[in-house]
Order: sequence, then C-alpha cells, then structure tokens
Amino acid sequence: MQLDLNQLRELLADLDKTNISELTLKSADFELTIRKEISLISGTLPPVETLLTGAGVSSQLVSSPGAPTAVDSVGRTSPASSPTVSTSPPLPSAESKWVEITSPMVGTFYRSPAPDESPFVEVGDRISTGQTVCIIEAMKLMNEIEAELSGQVMELLIQNGSPVEYGQPLMRVKPD
Repeated sequence: MQLDLNQLRELLADLDKTNISELTLKSADFELTIRKEISLISGTLPPVETLLTGAGVSSQLVSSPGAPTAVDSVGRTSPASSPTVSTSPPLPSAESKWVEITSPMVGTFYRSPAPDESPFVEVGDRISTGQTVCIIEAMKLMNEIEAELSGQVMELLIQNGSPVEYGQPLMRVKPD
C-alpha cells in the first residue's frame, strides 16, 4: 500500500472532521496509528505531562491554549484557576518494599472463582509463587492470575467486579 504525503494530509484533514479518535492502517511494510484528543462538551482535555524523577513520580497538568483566563486590576491575564497539580515524591516507608501484582491485561477483576465462593486471597494472607490470587475476565474468558512471588498480601487495590487496565496494580505484597 503506497501512501504519499498529500494523501496523508488529506486523511488527517478528513479524520479531523469526524468523531473517530483512533485509526490504525497496516500493510506488509508499515503500520500507521493516528490518535487525536478526545473532546468534551466544554472543550478538550489539557495535555498531561508526567515527569519521572529519581525519587518518585510527579504529575503536572498543563493549560491548553483555549483555557479560560482571568484579568487582574492591572490588565494582565492569567489562568482562571490554577491548572497545575503536583504531587511530591513519596516518603520512604515500609510500603516502598512492597511489590505490586499488576494486571497483565484489560478486563474485569474478580476476587473469587464464583460469586458465592470465598475470595482467593484476603489482606494478611500468605501467598506462594504460582498461587492463584484473582481472576481477570477478558472477552468472556476467565484468566487466573498467579502470584510471581511469595509473601504476605498487604493491600487489595481493586474492588470485586471493577474494570482494570493493562499494568494497573491489583494488590501489594510484602515479599518473603
């Protein structure tokens, strides 16, 4: 499949006129994925800039060009509300030694094998490598998630029946 620069420009212009938020074109020799911002009723989401530091993670919202502004008594403009949100690095604690068990897929989180059965694990339970700790349902398939380490379950982070994303932490374990 040949795609020259003019065709790509036309495709981008046509895509901009639709509600399509993502488009993927694949051929034997290339793959092109186009994503655009999702529009809200009141405008678009501002871009989110995530800064990784050596001590932890901080997030900052950056105002978009169309964001509302306020005018002070001197006539200077400034954002109407402070769009910046920062989180300070977490303090070292016992929690920093805990290991997260994360979701290997997108799906629905279940703590037990059936609604009327007891959960696979509870906070405080000891788990071993290979032990089933939960189920993620994806496309009508029940996928048992096994522990990759042994230790003690310290926190359950997801409610039963909640949707989960790929890589989302499910629980925290204090390793042996």
